[in-house]
Amino acid sequence: GEESLVLSDGRHEFPFSFQLPQEPLVTSFTGKYGSIQYYVKAILERPAAPDQSVQTELQVISHIDVNSPALLTPVLRSQEKMVGCWFFTSGPVSLSAKIERKGYCNGEAIPIYAEIENCSSRLIVPKAAIFQTQTYLASGKTKSFRQMVANVRGNHIASGSTDTWNGKTLKIPPVSPSILDCCIIRVEYSLAVYIHIPGAKKLMIEMPLVIGTIPCISFSSRNSSMTSQFSVDMSWLALTLPEHPEAPPNYADVVSEEEFSRHVPAYPPPIDCEEQLCCPVFAYIQEFRFQPPPLYSEVDPHPTDVEEVQPVSFML
Repeated sequence: GEESLVLSDGRHEFPFSFQLPQEPLVTSFTGKYGSIQYYVKAILERPAAPDQSVQTELQVISHIDVNSPALLTPVLRSQEKMVGCWFFTSGPVSLSAKIERKGYCNGEAIPIYAEIENCSSRLIVPKAAIFQTQTYLASGKTKSFRQMVANVRGNHIASGSTDTWNGKTLKIPPVSPSILDCCIIRVEYSLAVYIHIPGAKKLMIEMPLVIGTIPCISFSSRNSSMTSQFSVDMSWLALTLPEHPEAPPNYADVVSEEEFSRHVPAYPPPIDCEEQLCCPVFAYIQEFRFQPPPLYSEVDPHPTDVEEVQPVSFML
């Protein structure tokens, strides 16, 4: 408000809240030649004294859903290169690569499908990498910065041989999401599958990538199914127990002394030592066959008006 406050000595806290604009905000980003940053700033105005201010950075993420049809379409590229110069050509090297979709999220592994044919006389090496391209636009000028953020390498391919990648994975590291709707900074990604050829320029295929924030349904549904299975398995935790459960009756209370003596045989007579040495040794097992206790019931079958207290003795 516009009113002034007179505060006494001590610590005072005032809660503030702000509504973010309805129009989409660009994702926070810090690059080589520029950045997109948001701050929350608090100013304390004091009469006859300079103002005091503090600020803290606020992270903003503009979500990109990779489940859109444009990002779920597969991407396929192919290219061929003749190795050699003028009349000293040794043969072509062909490359075709494909990815299942265009949109991925951090932490996902991109399966790469590629076919490489080496008809040249040189030993070639296939590779794949994810490149990040930062583009800065200001005062009618453009400046770009390109860097590799992840890569993978295949096996050597000899002359006259072929190789196939049946889903060779390349994991996406923690990077900033794609920024495609900002007028001053753009952050774009691409997947490059290329072949290193000794003594010649590399053969490269580059496919566009979009790093989003909302993962593909197949990926999220698998996580949700695991979560639901975990919740079902742990549903027994919801069962409540009584606050003061009653203890079951003592076994001595339900078995009389006559029954106890009837089921417990007398101890065997001592065996002579000389006779024991002449006979085979067997382990003597004392067998107890008690009648199982009755079913527990809260109704006392033998109610008594006066509770009898019997002394309990222990023999050590």
